[in-house]
Amino acid sequence: MDIKNGFVATVGNTPLIRLNSFSEETGCEILGKAEFLNPGGSVKDRAALYIIEDAERKGILKPGGTVVEGTAGNTGIGLAHICNAKGYKCLIIIPETQSQEKIDTLKTLGAEVRLVPAVPYKDPNNYVKVSGRVAAEMDNAIWANQFENLANRQAHYETTGPEIWSQTDGKVDAWVAATGTGGTYAGVSMYLKEKNPDIRCVVADPMGSGLYSYVKTGEITPEGSSITEGIGNSRITGNMEGAPIDDAIQVDDRECIRVIYQLLNQEGLFMGGSVGINVGAALALAKQIGPGKTIVTVLCDGGARYQSRIYNREWLASKGLLPS
Repeated sequence: MDIKNGFVATVGNTPLIRLNSFSEETGCEILGKAEFLNPGGSVKDRAALYIIEDAERKGILKPGGTVVEGTAGNTGIGLAHICNAKGYKCLIIIPETQSQEKIDTLKTLGAEVRLVPAVPYKDPNNYVKVSGRVAAEMDNAIWANQFENLANRQAHYETTGPEIWSQTDGKVDAWVAATGTGGTYAGVSMYLKEKNPDIRCVVADPMGSGLYSYVKTGEITPEGSSITEGIGNSRITGNMEGAPIDDAIQVDDRECIRVIYQLLNQEGLFMGGSVGINVGAALALAKQIGPGKTIVTVLCDGGARYQSRIYNREWLASKGLLPS
């Protein structure tokens, strides 16, 4: 019998999907790690589980305690699921600019949700800093602190990276992914580089983020803006410190949306916005390095959490992003 023990035991071991139309277009094998098939619906289930279980092992999260986090949505959803499964309370601080679908999902899961204005990280009222202060003022509570908590990248070093290596029989030429906290990118990069230092590890970056310029020039100088949620950064997080980076590729919103709709209409994959950045960067990388290579990226979450935005023709038209 092959029976999983509850929600927690179903996190991870997601399939690797060949993206046929993109692979055929480039002559490369472009593969997507299907993280949208995690039980909470996103790649962030892995980090949420490792953060909570790390706090349990350290004895800082006690029965009946509360997990507090500042999140763009998906980590909060993962934390809320796992808190329910383990008997903890969950308090989420989220920027008011995030999609209504994610906010509604958090509330449905029973999390206490506090909306705050979206302000830069340097502002003391940034959602990450607010969540840290709130947690410090509560009894029997922990701050998940996903941006700096290295349990985040450890989740991907111990699970996602080894899964990719095994699923490709070690035949990986490049790994490309966007970063928000940096946990997914860094953990997988660190593992794959240990297995084969020749694997190219490339940061995918939306406009409005400073990581592309950091990789190219050593300076964090964001330019423009992006409709994508939960990725990009104007600083190097704890999870990104020391992570191997061979290059960076910037993907604008127009290409992101084009890729999202190609995934929907030609691959049958209903994906979230950050997937457009990831697959767009994988496509650009394939064209750079030439045919015959295997490139792996991550399909972070599904499109239902963004239906009122990137799958809404009126909303897209208002942004000048309506696909042809």
